[in-house]
Amino acid sequence: MNELDQAGLARLRDGWISGGAAFELAPVEWKEVAAASSPDEQERRLLAIAAQALDVALRPAAPKTLKRRLPLPVLALPMLPERLRPPLRAALKYAADARLKTRVATLVASRGFVTHPMDWMPAASDQAAPEVYAPWVDWQAGADGEKHSRREHLTAETWDDFYPAARRIALVDLRRAVPALARTLIETKGASESAEVRLALIELMRFGLGADDVPFLKSLSSDRSGKVREMAGRLLARLGERSYPTDGGAEDPTGELAALIEKGKSGFLRRRTTYAPIKLKSPAQQARRADLFASCYFGDLVARFGKTEPDFIGAWQFGVDDNADRFLVLMVSVSGSDAAVACLADLLVAEGGKLTLLVLQLMLRLDSGRKRLLIRQILNDAQNLHALSLVEGAEAGWLQWGDLANGKTLSALRSAVSGDNDVMKRSAEQYLEAIGFLATAATAEKLIGDVAAAGLPPASPSLSLLRLNAALAGNTTK
Repeated sequence: MNELDQAGLARLRDGWISGGAAFELAPVEWKEVAAASSPDEQERRLLAIAAQALDVALRPAAPKTLKRRLPLPVLALPMLPERLRPPLRAALKYAADARLKTRVATLVASRGFVTHPMDWMPAASDQAAPEVYAPWVDWQAGADGEKHSRREHLTAETWDDFYPAARRIALVDLRRAVPALARTLIETKGASESAEVRLALIELMRFGLGADDVPFLKSLSSDRSGKVREMAGRLLARLGERSYPTDGGAEDPTGELAALIEKGKSGFLRRRTTYAPIKLKSPAQQARRADLFASCYFGDLVARFGKTEPDFIGAWQFGVDDNADRFLVLMVSVSGSDAAVACLADLLVAEGGKLTLLVLQLMLRLDSGRKRLLIRQILNDAQNLHALSLVEGAEAGWLQWGDLANGKTLSALRSAVSGDNDVMKRSAEQYLEAIGFLATAATAEKLIGDVAAAGLPPASPSLSLLRLNAALAGNTTK
């Protein structure tokens, strides 16, 4: 519609607003349509034409940069039933950030469903979304045209047929099943990728990591990216490869770090060796120690003392210096062997209290059993329930009622929701959200009734994830 037509439409509108006839004000083309009728019918026809013009002709034209996208991919799991979408939306609304919203989607996926895209979709950069959403992640990143995420096997020939998220999942599966084949693909196809992509590919080598990977990882010492070289070095350290000579010398950061740890003895009858951080005198020394823990490898440090990694961990004096404890755990998490990680996690969980929280730094390298053991320990003493929301990579929907009833968590929740302390109530509501992700459907339903009986309103938003969990009880699919 041109400017003259718009002006004529405005005159018609003004005429009708004033209560008079507007036929004489209409454009010539409109008069031809309305002329052969009574005066009242003329006005009605003009009104119909004007309404059509407003609804269609005045719509803004689509920008020339607009591109047509392929339809949203269909995922491998069925959509959540329509009647369960309201409790899903309630749980998503209560989730405070993207990470917690992803947890809601993970719970739904664990029961065999995916969310409606109008309720939740992963972002293009979302690496934490359940694997079933990989086609949506790629679609969000711009996957379109003739190319699409393929469901066939990943090979050198089909490498380019996979978008990044789908390729990553295929590589992880391949590393778990046939690690040598996945390593060959990473070596041959990753060489031409950007530094950022190469780093992400090398990081996947942690799945199924073994001695056969050593030659390839050593070849990365000449990679043009410092981050890739660092990642390869850490993976080699996990396999027991040493990066520094053990005889010390100038420019020896491992020797410098070892000098900050003192060897001692404990026990009267059976003397045993202990290791503890020395007391530092200045912030500059503390900063230097932090840098050394971050840049050195655990195996290299242990070799300076002539110990195995589990023996050194067993001899470390936790509690002498909280910062040193944390730095040591971080060091083990990135460069310690699998045996060292398992030993450290078991020791810290057995100690309990605040030391248990240090295990959170090891989560990416713990097996399912040790993750569950950590969560049960947190629930048992109920002193660090806030840590439940910090547990990364935890499974959804396995926590039994006995795991709550046998510890102090239930009594702590009842006390918080029935009391007058608003801070404690808000904290308890956050704990309920975390437990809503971990619990079985039966446990979720029972917990709702328990805290409601203690004084929490049954319609409280903090129960949203528990309600969704319980509602999924009879709707699990494969």
